[in-house]
Amino acid sequence: MTLTPAPQGPLEGVRVVDMTTSYAGPTAAMYLADLGATVVKVERPGHGDDTRSWGPPFVDGASAWFSSANRNKQSLAVNLRASTGREVLLRLLDTADVFLQNMNPSKLTRMGIDAETLRARNPRLVYCAMSGFGLDGPDSGLPGYDLVAQARSGLMSVTGERGRSPQRVSTALSDVVTGMAAAIAINAALVRQCRSGEGETIDVSLLDTDLALMAPRIAAYCAGEAEPAPSGGTDSVLAVYQPFETADRPIVVAIGNNAMWQRFCEAVDLPELGADPDLADNADRREHRPRITAAVARRLATRPAAEWLRVLGDVEVPASLVQSLSEVVKDPQVVARGSLLPVPGSQEELVSVRSPFRLASQTVPRNERFPELGADTREVLGGLGYSDQEITDLATAGTIGVGTPAVAS
Repeated sequence: MTLTPAPQGPLEGVRVVDMTTSYAGPTAAMYLADLGATVVKVERPGHGDDTRSWGPPFVDGASAWFSSANRNKQSLAVNLRASTGREVLLRLLDTADVFLQNMNPSKLTRMGIDAETLRARNPRLVYCAMSGFGLDGPDSGLPGYDLVAQARSGLMSVTGERGRSPQRVSTALSDVVTGMAAAIAINAALVRQCRSGEGETIDVSLLDTDLALMAPRIAAYCAGEAEPAPSGGTDSVLAVYQPFETADRPIVVAIGNNAMWQRFCEAVDLPELGADPDLADNADRREHRPRITAAVARRLATRPAAEWLRVLGDVEVPASLVQSLSEVVKDPQVVARGSLLPVPGSQEELVSVRSPFRLASQTVPRNERFPELGADTREVLGGLGYSDQEITDLATAGTIGVGTPAVAS
């Protein structure tokens, strides 16, 4: 099958060097690639990004996790412990617009690839440092993972069932949103780079991301609200904003204003609640939340979910099934939007999720298969001026790894 080439994105011509591993950094670089940037993923020969080994599941030896965050990239395998390997990286960075890394700051300085050194060589470089806790502060040197950030930010303290232990949000939430935050900052820096030629140093961390996700809860606590605890998602600032069981399966209902409250009460045949002056506004409803949710729960339990979704849809009250992933991947809206991207060459056993934005100029999403380790080493080094013999010598010495480019299918 011949793939339809994606239209050139707005970052076409921008060169990004991605030296990150795991998930946050690769996600950020993937979003830049989705927008048209040329992304060179720098990896260790023979090993590559740690995520290549995250699994199961694997499909023909490829990690589903790795494939989900590394589409539209090239892979350069180079040993940075060797001086010749570091020279390869420096020559590459001299040509780059953006550099992403998530290494320990002291190690970067020893290798001569800290922000100050690199931006002295290439003043227009947008240098994005991604870490667990940021570039300064007493814990800047600590390693960080999604789980640790969720715990330290307070995110876990409000997640889980009432009266039970705090729970991690069961996806790579901190990583994915940190990748989004980095992509936003990089794109802003690229605008200035284009206008003035000036680069930037960007500091993005998992902890700062999760603090941003907790902003409304932190603001409410600092304004005097009691410290929250796990509640099963029933403690929103909105009085009716939670899951309910129906006759056959759970749904969620989100009532965002007083008019919606009145429509809801009429639609589900609870006129006494709608007419109660003690429940006239959200503050009143929050005060009486246990009484309201008990009445709503009893009513919704009398009919199947599909009926309630039809009833609530007719009066424009937001509601949804609590879908399993087997339903999500077949959801008509998900399918219509083309939100799942089959990985080329995987017979649709591997998919990635389309970036969470759509551009009118990109009617077809860029969707190139993730690179095999070192698949683009020869091409990248050739573009930097290395001769075929020099590339062969570096490969023989173990400084670089040379893989086989994947064939799109």
